[in-house]
Amino acid sequence: MKTYLASSIKQFEYYKSLGDKTFAQLSFEELQIEFVQDSNSISIIVKHIVGNMLSRWTNFLTEDGEKDWRHRDNEFIDSFQSKEELIEAWNKGWDCLFSAIKSLSESDLERIIYIRNQGHTVIEAINRQMMHYAYHIGQIVYLGKLIKGEKWESLSIPKGKSKDYNKDKFQKDKGRRHFTDNL
Repeated sequence: MKTYLASSIKQFEYYKSLGDKTFAQLSFEELQIEFVQDSNSISIIVKHIVGNMLSRWTNFLTEDGEKDWRHRDNEFIDSFQSKEELIEAWNKGWDCLFSAIKSLSESDLERIIYIRNQGHTVIEAINRQMMHYAYHIGQIVYLGKLIKGEKWESLSIPKGKSKDYNKDKFQKDKGRRHFTDNL
């Protein structure tokens, strides 16, 4: 179980880094692009993720994850005034998540917590949120790639470079390590 917590933290850090690296490639105006009416810009997706994080991870073990102060529908209205404000909100959400998850112990993992009165073990709740964030961060990265086109700097193995990437990996001795090490 200790491995589960450490692995979860590493995985969350990885997803955060994908967002960070996408934001670094885009201007504030690009973060606000909606490709079609009623679609979500990167800015709106960030606002939604942050709202979810603050609700889910605040008092994670003792309060329902859907707080009465959360106004989910408002998360889909872009109100950021600058890229700095967007990044500050993004970091606030992640700080809330990491504060909650890093304070957990192995004995907490089978505890029951609630999201909209639906019981989850802590493991189930972590998995639920990780997949939710991965889904949306994938959208963020994809939108970033669409916006930048040829100027996009790949966040994974660039097309046509798999052979080189694998050659490098297989030159290393077998050993247990997380795939995000050295990214």
